Amino acid sequence: MTSAIAQPIDTADGLPWPQRLWSIVTIAVAVSMSMLDTTIANVALPTIAENLHASAASSVWVVNAYQLAVMLLVLPLASIGDIHGYRRVYMAGLSIFTVTSLLCAISFSLPMLAMVRALQGVGAACLFSVNAALLRATYPRAMLGRGLGINAFVIATSAAAGPTVAGGILAIASWRWLFMINVPLGLVALALAVRSLPPSRRAPQHFDYWSALLSALAFGLLITAIDGLGHGEKFLFIGGEFAAALIFGALFAWRQTLIPFPMLPVTLFARPIFTLSVITSICSFIAQALALVSMPFYFEHALGLSDVQTGLLITPWPLTIAVVAPIAGRLSDRLPVGLMGGIGLAIMAVGLAMMARLQPHPAVLDVVWRMVVCGFGFGFFQSPNNRAIIASTPRERSGSAGAIISTARLLGQTTGTACVALIFGLAVSRGANFAILLGAGFAAGAAAISFLRLMNRVPPEREART
Repeated sequence: MTSAIAQPIDTADGLPWPQRLWSIVTIAVAVSMSMLDTTIANVALPTIAENLHASAASSVWVVNAYQLAVMLLVLPLASIGDIHGYRRVYMAGLSIFTVTSLLCAISFSLPMLAMVRALQGVGAACLFSVNAALLRATYPRAMLGRGLGINAFVIATSAAAGPTVAGGILAIASWRWLFMINVPLGLVALALAVRSLPPSRRAPQHFDYWSALLSALAFGLLITAIDGLGHGEKFLFIGGEFAAALIFGALFAWRQTLIPFPMLPVTLFARPIFTLSVITSICSFIAQALALVSMPFYFEHALGLSDVQTGLLITPWPLTIAVVAPIAGRLSDRLPVGLMGGIGLAIMAVGLAMMARLQPHPAVLDVVWRMVVCGFGFGFFQSPNNRAIIASTPRERSGSAGAIISTARLLGQTTGTACVALIFGLAVSRGANFAILLGAGFAAGAAAISFLRLMNRVPPEREART
């Protein structure tokens, strides 16, 4: 039995310096690539559709194929990471992402581009599924919050820079260079990964293909149903998708109780701190998606701002997250995450409520400081919440914890986006304004859930043993 287990160096309390630095840089490059790719593809959709002679509606599959692949595969790939090693999965993801970026750049039709984007989503799912586990192996226990804060900083700055990068490239070159730029970055990240990523032990368990199938069916049908709800599909059809998703989800959860090494360790949800943190994460990302998806319409239609002003005025939100998240991550190593998360989400709720009360043609500063408040609140919450999820999970299931973080984020973003589409489809009076207020409501609810964690706080000495 022991022959099936690799014998790497012990990373129970992080990597030594300077290997830790290079591991951080490797993870940051890969994460920024995947985040940038999501943002710049959204910006370039009209250009891609025109160049490939496709309709605007069909061009959306350039984004949907990528996101759907990530959603379906992040949990199975985390299980593979737990079994075969996080480093292997991460390097495989980097390789796939780099090769498919080149294929995206040379695609000659929209169906080909959408298919390759789905494959690129496989690479991104590899990265997202084990990202948190690698961070946990990179940093000492006492610095885990700091590491997650730096990771949140990279994600936020990549999201903020995406529109600017896309606009700059499209101003001087073809849309194909939006994907081609990933190739040299991917090769650099691969070279760094070989030397710096922390090794991880391989487990003798086997991958459960039935769990992977049931997981993909459950999440795929759920996301399809949520998206259909937002786009006004027939209620009977949507109801059938929700019912099927519930059935497959129940079968998936039941199977996890029967196998010795479950893909999703359902016993984790018996820990109140873990369950409350996951629910808080989903609600917070619903709130963020409700706000950020509806704000362009709110700024242009209700407030009378131009499209250029809209793009610039949304930027303070992710930029503030980039500043606050590392600080919050460091504080979460010492302060209760329930308190930090509750305060952050309450601030975000107040910021969104004040945003919804703006009058037409506001001063730029009036918009900016409200966006800063929203970004501060979300940034103060995000890193501590991720730390709570990871730290309440046994070290050998770090991959599953990271996958749950990604799944909660994607599920929240998809639900929030679908809610905006539903509100607009129902022609609700002042729909964008209503969506932002609904986002404030979800943020306030998430704050209340976060405060409940103060009654289920995990002592530091117990957290260290996990």
